[in-house]
Amino acid sequence: MSFAGKNLRYLRKLRGWTQEEFANKLKIKRSLLGAYEEERAEPKLEVLEAVSIFFKLSLDELLLQDLSASKTENYIEQRRKMKMGAEVAVIQFVPVKAAAGYLAGYADPDFVDELNTFTLPMLAPGQYRAFEIVGDSMLPTPSGSVIVGEKVEKMDDVKNSNSYVVLSKNEGIVYKRIMKNNRLKNKLTLVSDNPIYEPYNVNEEDVLEIWKAVFILQKANMVQRWDVNQLAGMVSNLQEEVVSLKRKMA
Repeated sequence: MSFAGKNLRYLRKLRGWTQEEFANKLKIKRSLLGAYEEERAEPKLEVLEAVSIFFKLSLDELLLQDLSASKTENYIEQRRKMKMGAEVAVIQFVPVKAAAGYLAGYADPDFVDELNTFTLPMLAPGQYRAFEIVGDSMLPTPSGSVIVGEKVEKMDDVKNSNSYVVLSKNEGIVYKRIMKNNRLKNKLTLVSDNPIYEPYNVNEEDVLEIWKAVFILQKANMVQRWDVNQLAGMVSNLQEEVVSLKRKMA
């Protein structure tokens, strides 16, 4: 006995879809879906395969198990357990008002635990932190953006020209691009995306933490509109700055 038709109806209602909506997703006629759900016709293999992809079920489960029966664990409960069992990266958020406190308490687990947290489902497991930035030194990334960073454990893992949140004794929390300087040993050159700001050096021994930027979060109304010529000029100036720095460090 096949439970395919009954399961199609059950799964559709779980998602809150009308027959028309579900039929469109399956690329079949609504009347045909109705025939399947009323068990007047047996679903074709390509339809069952599409349903199995939508709901992450096997064909055996669709055909041979009554997903709505009490003896079978509820499909929603199965999916909820899968989500809860998945390892989700928890991100501590450091707003501007907490920046000074973070400089003093970054290594204190109790302080870090007091920070607000959030999650992003697209992140791989790892250690992450989010920092609110202010100022226009990293334009076109606007002031008030939140930089989500992944912890860099070793200085050797820092890549030239990539952007990082750097916590240091003298500079506090800054968001910059890092250039390693071969001529100046044990120093990092921090470069702004906005070319009107001059690069500067920090001693590696003064660096407390480095977080590689992986996501930038910003409000829609904070996005700055740029004149194409102005943006092209800024990019050109930045490229010249980078080339000049590379020559100095070679």
